[in-house]
Amino acid sequence: MSTTASSLRIRRAADRGHADHGWLDTWHSFSFANYHDPAHMGYRALRVINDDRIAPGRGFGMHPHRDMEIFSYVLDGHLQHEDSMGNGRVLGRGQVQLMSAGRGVQHSEFNPSAEESARLLQIWIHPREHGLTPGYTEWQPSPAQADAPKVLIISPDGREDSATIHQEVDIYRLRLAPGQSATHELAPGRGVWLQIAEGALTLNGETLREGDGASLETPGTLTLTAESAAEALLMDFA
Repeated sequence: MSTTASSLRIRRAADRGHADHGWLDTWHSFSFANYHDPAHMGYRALRVINDDRIAPGRGFGMHPHRDMEIFSYVLDGHLQHEDSMGNGRVLGRGQVQLMSAGRGVQHSEFNPSAEESARLLQIWIHPREHGLTPGYTEWQPSPAQADAPKVLIISPDGREDSATIHQEVDIYRLRLAPGQSATHELAPGRGVWLQIAEGALTLNGETLREGDGASLETPGTLTLTAESAAEALLMDFA
């Protein structure tokens, strides 16, 4: 069975919240900071999708989090992560860092380049329970995964060398050449959020472009076809 375009709920890029702080140009798919829209507070366990562009040499200083699964997916440039657990890493395009804030942690994120801006998607997901032990995990593509059309990057059990999250969600990176397709089977009772990072693709006939998001809860086969070179995150929630 295939799902239909009419069952999609689309969040267009231009309708998102926006803030330009000079050093940070950010778009909010859901309510965040000074942007508040009661109609867009999240999706299932998904709470935040921020599309951030960070100026050279700037970033977020050390600050606290708790009871949230927070991951960053680097789209351009580099991101330097440090946290109170002793982790310190610089990640590049296509890499993921995931922090389980648990009962409390502090972290910072900076663009370490003096010349190039950085772009990332930062995504917050509620954990399945509060008070967990804080943790940190990463995902980096193997050579075989670098340009794979669909690859699992985050899961609750860490299968297929994915980063591990404390929530019932499987997160896939899609990277499609023009005209290339990928499929996803949505099981009954589950829901998908698709976030387009770059390019344009069609989901069951509906065109989605950079910055657009869409949710779908009709079980069946999702068919995604790139209109231009496209990159996206597909999040399948219980």
